[in-house]
Amino acid sequence: MPSESTVHTVQSADETTIAYEHEGDGQPLILLHGSSGTRRAWDTLRPYLADSFSLYVPDRRGRGDSSDGEEYSLAREAADLRALVEAVNGTPTVFGHSFGGLVALTAAAEITIDHLVLYEPPVLVGEHSDDNLAARMEARLEAGQRQDAMRLFIEENGSVSDVARLPWWPEEANLHLTETVIRESYEVEAFDLSDVPDLAVPTTLLTGEQSPDHLRAGITRLNNHLTKSRLIEMEDVGHVVTESTPDKLASIIKSNI
Repeated sequence: MPSESTVHTVQSADETTIAYEHEGDGQPLILLHGSSGTRRAWDTLRPYLADSFSLYVPDRRGRGDSSDGEEYSLAREAADLRALVEAVNGTPTVFGHSFGGLVALTAAAEITIDHLVLYEPPVLVGEHSDDNLAARMEARLEAGQRQDAMRLFIEENGSVSDVARLPWWPEEANLHLTETVIRESYEVEAFDLSDVPDLAVPTTLLTGEQSPDHLRAGITRLNNHLTKSRLIEMEDVGHVVTESTPDKLASIIKSNI
């Protein structure tokens, strides 16, 4: 954990408690992590940003130090972000990675922010629209195959052909979050880009050259959907850019917001 951070909490509309760390001075920047992580997912990137931004780094609901609600929906996640934006001192930029990007995209029209940065939110389009990843994961979990369920998710969404080759698998794979990953995957499959209004806020869309085809197709379609967006492709990186090349990602963030 970064030594200069302080943990705070904010209450969402349904009284779910959202825990977040705050560190640094400067322009406020909220970092929203993806499905298989917690706020710890940003630890590799934060040292490259803390000297330039006032960072707000939450655990999304159902993980880390945040609580959970009796019901779940993407709309409730958007309400969590709204509560955090209202607690920020100043008008923040929001950077969402993967499912965190989908949360930010869902909330963007109803919150006051300075800039929106999205790294490959899982917008399913074209031949990928009929994906049934959530059901396939759930079937494995119900069969007692928790590790295989999370393996399926990581391999299909993280530019990983064989997760067993990764040095942190399975000890650091957050297998306890499998249920929350599944419920978020159902929300991904139900998401309809046509329901997203054209956003007034400037939006930077990021994708990795080596990322899965379905994520690259989705962010390209999103770029066509929004009139105030621009799409940047990062060379030689995949979906887990926050871990593989955080310095490169930080440089792009600093130069584009």
